[in-house]
Amino acid sequence: MVTVPETISHDVVVIGSGLAGLRAVTEISRLGKGKIDVGLVSKVQLSRSHSVCAQGGTAAVLQTDNGDSFDLHAWDTVKGADFLADQDAVERFVKLAPQEILLLEHWGLPWARTEDGRVNQRPFGGHSYPRACFAADKTGFFEMAVMFDTLQRYEGITQYDEWFVTSIQRNNGFFTGVTAIEMKTGDFKVINAKAGILATGGAGRLYDFTTNSHSCTGDGMAIAYRGGVPLKDMEFVQFHPTGLVPSGILISEGARGEGGHLLNRDGERFMEKYAPEKMELAPRDITSRSVIREIQDGRGFEGPRGLHYVQLDLTHLGADTINVRLPLIREVCIKFAGVDPIEDPIPIRPTAHYTMGGIHTDIDGFTGLKGLWAAGETTSISIHGANRLGTNSTAECLVWGRIVGEHAAQHIMRGGVASKPDREGAASEEKRIYDTILGRETGEDLYPIGNELRALMDSKVGIFRTGKDIGDAAERIGELKERFSRVVVEDKSRTYNTDLTGALELENLLDIAQVTVLAANRRRESRGSHSRLDYPKRDDEKWLKHILVHYDPKKPKMSYSKVVITRWKPEERRY
Repeated sequence: MVTVPETISHDVVVIGSGLAGLRAVTEISRLGKGKIDVGLVSKVQLSRSHSVCAQGGTAAVLQTDNGDSFDLHAWDTVKGADFLADQDAVERFVKLAPQEILLLEHWGLPWARTEDGRVNQRPFGGHSYPRACFAADKTGFFEMAVMFDTLQRYEGITQYDEWFVTSIQRNNGFFTGVTAIEMKTGDFKVINAKAGILATGGAGRLYDFTTNSHSCTGDGMAIAYRGGVPLKDMEFVQFHPTGLVPSGILISEGARGEGGHLLNRDGERFMEKYAPEKMELAPRDITSRSVIREIQDGRGFEGPRGLHYVQLDLTHLGADTINVRLPLIREVCIKFAGVDPIEDPIPIRPTAHYTMGGIHTDIDGFTGLKGLWAAGETTSISIHGANRLGTNSTAECLVWGRIVGEHAAQHIMRGGVASKPDREGAASEEKRIYDTILGRETGEDLYPIGNELRALMDSKVGIFRTGKDIGDAAERIGELKERFSRVVVEDKSRTYNTDLTGALELENLLDIAQVTVLAANRRRESRGSHSRLDYPKRDDEKWLKHILVHYDPKKPKMSYSKVVITRWKPEERRY
């Protein structure tokens, strides 16, 4: 007889409390008028999700009297994506994004204003016109706060703060719920649901030098992958050009949107050599490669721990502009680098920032597992293709948070019933965690494995790649996974056992790392953020397609899907 863990039931369970997750819950509650029972699960406190770190803005076409249009936003996005974006999704995205800006406005978000009272917008890399709607340089924080406040209007929402989801449950092709650890007590629970939404963010903690919070460990991607949903385009990892040295903390692209200059050690604005038209506002993949080339060619500054850098100069903007438009940037620079950007340039270098790939879904965020949708950075819908334009990410979270929330709500209102819960699967997951992982008494230390993984990804799967480096990384990741199978969790307690959740996060990262290097090795071209020195050209004839990786306990399987092209044929990218 199977011993069944304690079970909770909801109509819909939403995993993740960032922008996409909160937007999904608000849409479910709006449409269901509080009558749909929603469980909102987060491994952090709801106001601590990584979305609060978004700084620069949210993209939308609000003004057309300056020459901007939906078509131009779509074109910029497709071109920025190095033509790997699905153009039907992009066209849908640009048309829905302005509605989200206005909705947040009505909910009380304090957008920056022009003198005539319009929502202010600043330039961002790769965009033809200023489209970044912003609230100083704390846009994500304000968006999260407004969304959280809006949720308080609705009944029928149960929050599960600091619950760590370990698996999705499925039966007969239907999503049936998730398993989770209540971190406060260490108790293992099953949350049954008729519908589910994964909105768990990216996997930036694969790298050591990163803008990502410690919570960004690819959990949703990993549990979907192991649950039978393929991951797509995982070779495309975005490196943001301006990570603060030595911490890696994000220095918003808004700093360059406001007129900041990138300088090498000779005082040159070197972007003129690489993107003469856009200069510092070239797309992130081009700008990051340009910074690294300057450093490799000896025109950078020596930094700590080998983190050589160039400079981002804001001093010419003046104190008033910096204090009003970029107050968080100034605060971060003073606290974490001892530099006041009003007086001195900022030391920066590219840093791991965003996962362009993710859970494979259709244009509605549907995963293929009946009753399960996904939204935000954890997905690959795909509007970002091989390289995301700045400010499109928060807009994507809002747009597809709304879309998947609407679909989940309609599923429930139509009387959608999930399949019978998989009791044996839930019991097996509990045994795997508590008996196998937590119960192991001798073996490998957890933390060196994580440190080695991050250093490996930094050195072998970074901005510039080769087949040899990727192959070396694949072999090493296999060794790390084998070592993880013997890992020991030293803390045997139940209450807030961060050793245990840290082990589960590392397990997720190892799976994501394996998928990333497999796809990077398979894609033998350079496109967007995936720059292979041994295949320096983009190859549309062979590689204008998405790579999908499917879980198999013995060896992952790979397949392909077509890139949807509606209007814009691939051409050479020039900026």
